[in-house]
Amino acid sequence: MNFNELKIESRLLQGIADRGYKEMTAVQEQSLAVTLQGKDVAVQSQTGTGKTAAFLITLFEHMLHNSAPNGKKALIIVPTRELAVQIEKEAKLLNRHMGFAIGSFYGGVGYDRQLALLKKGSDIVIGTPGRLLDLSARGHLKLRNIEILVIDEADRLFDMGFFPDIKKLLREMPPRSARQNMLFSATLNRISRKIAFEHFNHPVSIEVTPEQLTVDKIIQELYHVKSHLKMNLMLGILKAQAPQNALIFTNMRHSAFRLSKKLQLNGFRSQHLTGDLPQNQRLRVIDNFMAGKFAILVATDVAARGLQIDDLEMVINYDIPQDCENYVHRIGRTARAGNSGKAISLASEGTANHLKAIESFIGMKIPVPAMGFDLFATDMSEGLRIAKTLRNNESKNNRANFSSKNKPRNGRGFNQGHVRRNWNSRFSNS
Repeated sequence: MNFNELKIESRLLQGIADRGYKEMTAVQEQSLAVTLQGKDVAVQSQTGTGKTAAFLITLFEHMLHNSAPNGKKALIIVPTRELAVQIEKEAKLLNRHMGFAIGSFYGGVGYDRQLALLKKGSDIVIGTPGRLLDLSARGHLKLRNIEILVIDEADRLFDMGFFPDIKKLLREMPPRSARQNMLFSATLNRISRKIAFEHFNHPVSIEVTPEQLTVDKIIQELYHVKSHLKMNLMLGILKAQAPQNALIFTNMRHSAFRLSKKLQLNGFRSQHLTGDLPQNQRLRVIDNFMAGKFAILVATDVAARGLQIDDLEMVINYDIPQDCENYVHRIGRTARAGNSGKAISLASEGTANHLKAIESFIGMKIPVPAMGFDLFATDMSEGLRIAKTLRNNESKNNRANFSSKNKPRNGRGFNQGHVRRNWNSRFSNS
């Protein structure tokens, strides 16, 4: 079904057309059939399936026809600052012909800009629970004026411990009968269903579970490699395939920092994104990556949800995630907006044991391509000491301490002879 078949305001249809949206995804078609009638929903849908546009279109259509000039607002609750910013950008693109005031509100930054937005009047408020509660407690955000509510990535919100905050926010809003409510989640777990049952108006449950949890257009590959040769293999893959951009995931924050610095020493434009970075720095890193100012972003799972990069060519799991759902979220950063993409995973002795659960979850064996020693590249950072500074010193001293005096440990540097001698052992899943 095409968007132009929807019976919605012409100004909204024009915004949808300007955005380049034509044919609806499954979650858009199924949810809009219900929400445009004013009904509540609890929707299970994987990331990257178009759910953001689904609830924004409903929200705009509702406000175009139902909002009275008495300060009524829409509220979108999200788990992270990055997701708030992404949704704000998407909403503003769709809003080009309607003129609603839209703002995002999150912690880690000052209040001045956000207070100015509220004072001016924000029709659509997008925010994280902590900052929303803070603004409400200070009297700047009138939750009693909320007439349409969206809870996005509910499972992530509750995983991060925001369940009590969500309940507090709901208690400050009008009765559920006076709101339209929408909840979107990758999984409708017990807490998500509890929120929908207790605080929504007989919500329609919609579960959009594709036959394959991973997008068909993602080419998945798996390499088994000893941990001390992972860097050499990844460098070889990057040099051989030369993606325009790539998002590399690690399981630990310090690993993301070190890996980014090592890539820089090997001639790649790279930065890292982790939860301990100051908020303004995190947003700057994301904006610069999306603008193409550097080619490789190394991140922990803080970037697995919320980031919308339509033209991301490659995702690399430098570390296999422990949570099988995180695998789907990670690789779902590529092959978006109709594009194709590639997801490469490096399984070493520390993380290979997570593969069984992941392959069971996605319902397929990840292909293992042939690999020769010529795929490995020399790591120019081998033997250099990379020391991470503390967070409170990052603004002044966030440099790696590089010392060429340090020799490779125990002869574990890369050379082709070493690869040949250890060829068989590299493929073990120990």
